[in-house]
Amino acid sequence: MSAGTEKIAVTVTDVVEVNDLVKRFRFVRTDGGPLPTFSGGAHTVVEMKDGDITRLNPYSLMSDPRDQSAYTISVRRDDQGRGGSLFMHRNVKPGDKMVLSYPVNLFSLDLRAKKHLMLAGGIGITPFLAQIKQLSAMNGRFELHYSVRTKALGSYIDELTEKHPEHVHIYYDDQKQAIDLEHLLDGQPLGTHVYVCGPKGMINWVLDTARRLGWPDEAVHSEEFLAPQSGKPFEVYLAQSKKTVKVGEHQSLLEAIEAAGVDAPYLCRGGACGQCETDVLEHDGTFIHRDHWLEDDQRKGCGKIMPCVSRFEGKKLVLDR
Repeated sequence: MSAGTEKIAVTVTDVVEVNDLVKRFRFVRTDGGPLPTFSGGAHTVVEMKDGDITRLNPYSLMSDPRDQSAYTISVRRDDQGRGGSLFMHRNVKPGDKMVLSYPVNLFSLDLRAKKHLMLAGGIGITPFLAQIKQLSAMNGRFELHYSVRTKALGSYIDELTEKHPEHVHIYYDDQKQAIDLEHLLDGQPLGTHVYVCGPKGMINWVLDTARRLGWPDEAVHSEEFLAPQSGKPFEVYLAQSKKTVKVGEHQSLLEAIEAAGVDAPYLCRGGACGQCETDVLEHDGTFIHRDHWLEDDQRKGCGKIMPCVSRFEGKKLVLDR
């Protein structure tokens, strides 16, 4: 089932400029009822009507999981992206009616852990804001290490350091400050779990270092939503639906399938969850795999594609959809 099949009609109540790149958006149910509960690390998919284009982008919920009166997200403006974040920054205002998906959690806390070690970079702080609220309510043990470019671009630094001065550590790139990752990972008590969210390079650095230091895979958690990239237009034939679909330059394969009226499952729309994995029946061309779900042998075998973030260049593509 797609996250998008369970939808919530909401109204925007607040739009706040956090810094030069980030805005915060608050939503309440349009019918006045309570919103579904969620746990720290969950995301919602925001539906945006941008002219003739419907954009669906995932954003981490940063509000208190116990508060069913409203959801809050933060959106970093990406001037080089396909337009989703720009739409949110330029078009969305208080009073607007929008649609959200029910929350989905692909980055949940493992509550068996004795301690939660959190590493964030940039806008990757947002899922941790909800997780910290959840842990604080249950007296959970946590430690946050947050790397930002400058103090001015560090979202929610003051809030975090004021509320949790003993547990929050900030690092500024412009001051040449960096997380001493090896020392940090090497000194954790037994039963600690590590969580990382941020740029791809940071995530890979943490995962590789933890693996090299002998951390078990089940104690290391990461989240990265990949934004679909633009590319050359191409056509795809959907064998089950008996439809030929054109994928535009600034359109993802998943978006094109949906625009053709064909339902395709998804949870994250960012190459992480595996829900939209689709079998390739025939092809004559090259796949541009951008997900971090498929195994290397699946990519080489050309038998699978993740239509949310991946593309194709060639003469013929037939999918089992």
